[in-house]
Amino acid sequence: MARPRSDDKRAAITSAAVRVIALQGLSAATATIAKQAGVSNGSLFTYFETKSDLINQLYMELKAEMATAALNDLPAEGGTREQMLHMWSNWLRWATACPEKRRALAHLDVSDEITPASRQAASQAMSGVARLLQRSREQGPMREAPLGLVVGLMTALADATVDFMIRDPANADQHSRATFDALWRMVG
Repeated sequence: MARPRSDDKRAAITSAAVRVIALQGLSAATATIAKQAGVSNGSLFTYFETKSDLINQLYMELKAEMATAALNDLPAEGGTREQMLHMWSNWLRWATACPEKRRALAHLDVSDEITPASRQAASQAMSGVARLLQRSREQGPMREAPLGLVVGLMTALADATVDFMIRDPANADQHSRATFDALWRMVG
């Protein structure tokens, strides 16, 4: 009879996968992830059928976590600009507070191992952010551009901002605000 699965062990595996992938990339061995998690390599495969399954699950979970953080306490009564600023600030706070998750997600974002179904699930998790961005650009200069292009530009701007915030934490708020103003001029 198979052993019952433990939420704690699964969480330990995904946490270890974040750390290992952030440091070693996607070529990291599952044995390394299992060792970091404090479980046997066989136990890892009790929770994830294959390494690809682990990578896809991790990708969807990180995207969902990032979206949840970005939209946390979004002011329902605020205008679109206020909501975008709130989302932007939350997103950058998550990325600076979780550098390993951000780095692991960067590896996962460009992986050929991520299935179309996982990308679709991640897109669904990010749908609140996409809807807010869509509303923000309705009258702006990027209104005719493909949404994917606008998301890509926003992501690149966020990545550059996070890098500056990490290198210059004393001015993190100023960097966040300055790049939000640039983002708003681009889309708003």
